[in-house]
Amino acid sequence: MMPSFRAALTVARKEVRSTFQSPVAFLFLAVFQLATVFSFFSLSRFFSRNIADVRPLFAWMPLLLIFLVSAFTMRQWAEERKLGTLEILMTLPVRTVDLVLGKFLAALQLVALALALTFPLPLMISFMGPLDMGPVIGGYLGALLLGSTYVALGLWISSRTDNQVVALMLTLVTGGVLYILGDETLTSLVGNGPGEALRLLGTGSRFESIERGVLDLRDVAYYAGLTVSFLAMNVFSLEMDRIDAQSARGSKRSQQLGITVGLILANALALSAWLTPVTAARIDLTENGDYSISDVTQALLVDLDEPLYIDGFFSERTHPLLSPLVPQIRDLVEEYEVYGRGRVEVSFADPNTDEALEQEVLEQYSIRSVPFQVDDRNQVSVVNSYFHLLVRYGDQYAVLSFDDLIEFQADTNGIDVKLRNLEYDLTRTIKKVTQDFSSVDSLIAGLPETATLTLYATPATLPERYTEVPAMMTAIAEEMAGESGGQFVYAQVDPTGDPALQQRLFDEYGVRPLALDLFGQTTFYLDAVVTMGTRVERIVPQGDVSEADLKTAIEAVLQRLTPGQRTTVGLLTDQPEAPPPNPQIPPQFQPPPPQPDYRLLEQVLGDAYEVQRLEPSQIESEAGVPAEVDVLLVGKPGEMSDKAQWAVDQFLMRGGSVVALAGPVSVGATQQGLEATPLDDDLTALLDAYGVELGEGLVMDSQNVAFPIPVIEERGGLRFQRIELLPYPFFLDVRGTQLAEHPALAGIQSMTMPWARTLDATPSDAVTVTSLVTTSDDAWVKPGTSIEPNFDLYPTDGFAAGAERDTRQVALTLSGRLTSAFAERGNPHLEGEPQPEATPQRSLPDARLTVLGSSESVSDVILQLASQPNGEVHRANLQLVQNLIDWSVEDTDLLSIRTSGAFARTLMPLSDEERNVWETGIYILSFLLLAGVALFSRNRAPLRPLPRKEAA
Repeated sequence: MMPSFRAALTVARKEVRSTFQSPVAFLFLAVFQLATVFSFFSLSRFFSRNIADVRPLFAWMPLLLIFLVSAFTMRQWAEERKLGTLEILMTLPVRTVDLVLGKFLAALQLVALALALTFPLPLMISFMGPLDMGPVIGGYLGALLLGSTYVALGLWISSRTDNQVVALMLTLVTGGVLYILGDETLTSLVGNGPGEALRLLGTGSRFESIERGVLDLRDVAYYAGLTVSFLAMNVFSLEMDRIDAQSARGSKRSQQLGITVGLILANALALSAWLTPVTAARIDLTENGDYSISDVTQALLVDLDEPLYIDGFFSERTHPLLSPLVPQIRDLVEEYEVYGRGRVEVSFADPNTDEALEQEVLEQYSIRSVPFQVDDRNQVSVVNSYFHLLVRYGDQYAVLSFDDLIEFQADTNGIDVKLRNLEYDLTRTIKKVTQDFSSVDSLIAGLPETATLTLYATPATLPERYTEVPAMMTAIAEEMAGESGGQFVYAQVDPTGDPALQQRLFDEYGVRPLALDLFGQTTFYLDAVVTMGTRVERIVPQGDVSEADLKTAIEAVLQRLTPGQRTTVGLLTDQPEAPPPNPQIPPQFQPPPPQPDYRLLEQVLGDAYEVQRLEPSQIESEAGVPAEVDVLLVGKPGEMSDKAQWAVDQFLMRGGSVVALAGPVSVGATQQGLEATPLDDDLTALLDAYGVELGEGLVMDSQNVAFPIPVIEERGGLRFQRIELLPYPFFLDVRGTQLAEHPALAGIQSMTMPWARTLDATPSDAVTVTSLVTTSDDAWVKPGTSIEPNFDLYPTDGFAAGAERDTRQVALTLSGRLTSAFAERGNPHLEGEPQPEATPQRSLPDARLTVLGSSESVSDVILQLASQPNGEVHRANLQLVQNLIDWSVEDTDLLSIRTSGAFARTLMPLSDEERNVWETGIYILSFLLLAGVALFSRNRAPLRPLPRKEAA
């Protein structure tokens, strides 16, 4: 007989050439190509997603491969059996296993060829945006593994019949069953536990991990096990045709083959089961290690002094979009346990199945189930599900709830639910409970002044669900006060019948009574106020309040009041003036005051930092910027007096860090559209004193992001308005080399700079200037503040063509010894008096001033856009500000985790014509490649028959 490997290769070459002698193979390849490209552009809506990744390519691959492989394998053995050539093959000096392996390699070559023909798609994406090649490699490798499984399955089924159509249909059905086992359509019906087990069996669900760029040994073993098992069954099927089972020798041989195949199947199953808990045996192929535990996290776990407990509370029955996320959470958390080396203990439970546990997590940690609406084919129901992580260290704990763990992204295909950035959120939480959090006693001891907690409550009119709140708060607060040595004081006050007190509560703290009925005839108070000197914090019990809720709220207030607990960010911005209250209207019905900008920014920053909103008038005293502020974020401050500017200047001279949002306009939405209001020049004058030159006008760039713009058109003498996504030159799209290699920009692939101005600064021996963000080389400056397109004057794009196009700088940093803006003018508080020599004229050596040329980069308008479909391009703006805050205080250890995989890699801006050109080009290129394969195969050498056994 021929040597095994050479025999298999010979059979493979013969099968490949035989396949390409028929036009049917090219038909199958053409249909696969057409289906792949069509699903990529149309079904997955690649351009609408606006993300530079290969997910649309591989999203349909598990299903498309079933059809392709079924078509390739249906004739492999069925045709041999039907034409009677199978008996001839059995007479060749080639073992059955070599024949099976040869046909398997031949079909696998065809699958590899079909996959290779799709490579123009990721090549196209690489020209459009920063494509991560890790998921590309993982996707193709996973598709090849998946294809090998389907090939082995198809060959086995083909060996059992002489009808090609039957082989095709059985392979389609069996492959479809293997795929749907792990699909959410099925797993959502059985809960998390059984659902996880089914996902371990599904060929499609196993593909997801490799597709995202993670080569997991468990997935490789799964596909290899199925492939070997089906090939063994194929060999067994053919050998049984060769053996005379009626003879003693044949019966013994068939038993041996059956035992061998059984052992192969059992070993494949055992290997897969044995590897299931092994989470560390994997390779992260992504560019930034998006799915690997970072060195920062590993160092944090190694330094633990006490056991750290991570408890996962996830319900068996939950929303179908959340079920696939639970295994991802479990895998990552278990890696924390591995790297913790005995210091980290992990457990998972479902409180819905354990009443005692449900009561415990509610009372001790305020963990409650979350109601989700679940739609199935028969009804719409509500499921109360747990989706929480609890981190415990000593007597401290923190809870990551549903809102902390996931994010929603709406696109044209619906709602996409995914984990936010689990490692960053979990590591940050661990850092808090292990390092940043202190016991209540130490928090109170660290208060610079006496803190007073006053509960304003009206017990006689409290709703039933709040009747126990005063007693719970009194018990908690009195215990704290008794152990505080006078640093913490508690009191309870009933404002009933005291109009003067009610008015003072409204004027000083914003506390107002809540109405029990529609007309406000019956009201109640339930509001706690913590005061320490001039600082005020409120605690407003809402919903079903537990003792743990109240204790956590009080501790959070104490942490904010205690210096050094968290980085404190001062947000210096103007507060719009509120109209005077109408004395004829009760306080609870007074119109709400006008809202300042950066509310969404303040909300997001509040999750990681202590944020103090400041007004210029608040820092005009000699005390200046509050001492506890670490970073001062200045945006739209309005009029700044010399004393307010002095406060900012001296904060910078004393070693504080300033991030200035120094755009030329403030943009707001009106009924007529967008309106840009010129900003006051006081901040501009202050920055100019530090050597920062701020340009006039607004920067426009041909490389920009689309914006929903109202367009007026006339039809039949009538004017109609519609909203269109049109290129908007004021939304500067910056990416690639336009972003400097700077810690604050690490991991940020692209961002926008809306309604920006140019910046410039000259470095010196004492001051280093770093350019952070620049435009493309096709940018220009438009004078004035008009920001809406005029299609009457400029029908093409609504804007005049810019002159003097060049690269513009729109963000920079200054670090070093800055000269005070008041070095020559002196202290405005001592105007006309001798200036003290102790007044700082130059900053400390490590002063840091960052200037962004846009006041709108993180405004409420832009952050609302970022939360909408196709708003990914704006999300990095918020990340940049967070990174700048950490960089300013040199707290950069978590930056690599936060930026890792946190942002979509967006496509470069393309017009509709350019998109059509790319799509059409891909279709044409696919046809040309397929034609090239056809020409190449026709020029190959003719088939040579395999050697035959000579007659005896």
